[in-house]
Amino acid sequence: MISIYSRTLYDLKSIVARDPAARNIFEVALLYSGFHAVLFHRFAHMLYKCHLRFIPRLISQLVRFFTKIEIHPGATIGKGLLIDHGCGVVIGKTTIIGDDCTIYQGVTLGGTGKDTGKRHPTLGNNVMVGAGAKILGPFTVGDNCKIAANAVLLREVEPDSTCVGVPARVVKRGDKRVDNLDQVHIPDPVSQELCRMSAKIDKLTAELEALKNNDSER
Repeated sequence: MISIYSRTLYDLKSIVARDPAARNIFEVALLYSGFHAVLFHRFAHMLYKCHLRFIPRLISQLVRFFTKIEIHPGATIGKGLLIDHGCGVVIGKTTIIGDDCTIYQGVTLGGTGKDTGKRHPTLGNNVMVGAGAKILGPFTVGDNCKIAANAVLLREVEPDSTCVGVPARVVKRGDKRVDNLDQVHIPDPVSQELCRMSAKIDKLTAELEALKNNDSER
């Protein structure tokens, strides 16, 4: 209980420090649905680690009903998590979230349906996940990463990286841009298909000529 109290106090202070709309810890404690979801998750997770299953799931479903935030009781959440707005957030069973992370509305930390055991992502410390982003799979997102709104991240990301797009790509690492998104010199799919068809026709023509030559020799 002392651990939960200290974590809760840290959560409150962290939210006030990082959310410009939060005026004091009392306002956060009474009015922030993201804080309520994390608070009840801590109790549910404690019971889940005691090999209880029904009651923790019941708590998570009640919290989902009232906050529109679904956190599986098996998920491991560090201190200082800020779920801002929060509606539509889904956090899977084997998710691990580090300290001082920020998650906006509509985020999914889920699986692909292809893995067993560890199926959900691991977020390092101080990770920001923008609104509507999806992080799917049992890989690690390094410390201090930023995942842009509506990005779909499907692979591991090194620390201090910024990812955008569908599927998400690293566009910045630390203070340096990563030039892997060329929006000008984009291959023309029609031209590429015509080239493939032309090469195939040439090959078929050569084979036909060879067959004709064999027939004439006979």
